[in-house]
Amino acid sequence: MVASEELFHSLAKGLIAWSAFLFASLLFTEAKYGRYAEKSFYVMNGKLGWFIQELPALAVPVLLLCFTECHRILYTCNRALLTLYIIHYVHRILIYPFYLKGKPLPLYMVVLAFMFCLFNGYLQCGYLLYSAEFKEEWITCPQFIIGLVLFISGLGINIHSDHILRNLRRPGETGYKIPKGGMFDYISGANFFGEILEWWGFAIACNSLPALAFAISTSCNLGPRAVHHHRWYKKKFEGYPLCRTAIIPFLF
Repeated sequence: MVASEELFHSLAKGLIAWSAFLFASLLFTEAKYGRYAEKSFYVMNGKLGWFIQELPALAVPVLLLCFTECHRILYTCNRALLTLYIIHYVHRILIYPFYLKGKPLPLYMVVLAFMFCLFNGYLQCGYLLYSAEFKEEWITCPQFIIGLVLFISGLGINIHSDHILRNLRRPGETGYKIPKGGMFDYISGANFFGEILEWWGFAIACNSLPALAFAISTSCNLGPRAVHHHRWYKKKFEGYPLCRTAIIPFLF
């Protein structure tokens, strides 16, 4: 399979343009899932829905590796970056959904997320497998190491924040509580912050337009949701900590 760098750059630019539109839309309305979900006949089980919508992100690199000639996988740095991507989605697809206690997902949200993961899975993994060509010494460069540290830190924050959210309520309890501990002591969207940090670390380590487009997309999607969560918490809980910001500690 032949895929040029120009193709991946064109796809990345398209993703950035879509992200700008999405960001503008989400500033004025909440994505209709979770606590903002509206009643609909077209819903599916939350665990199954999450598994299905994220599955292409992991299936795409597996299929590419199995059924195409991916010469770039011979490069150490390409393998390392692809491994980071796969680690994230192994957790998001094979572990995270089975701990969910949330509401059913609207079917249209599952379809849209499925399409995004299919597109972005090809953009990120296709670029690493067909186009990107890193020199062997890149893996020891400060930029790669900084990106790696940010990615691992973001992954840890994301997993720890999800753990806090899962354990807010005791068995039999309902309703919402104020999350405490970890990055939640500083921001309302700690889980979102962790994922955003992950993909900016990935973008820094990759030093590529496709990875940058993914980081921008993640920020444009999760950033507004964190802002809406912050406003919701302040409105619902009279004693909500004033020192917390929405998504960037001490700033915003």
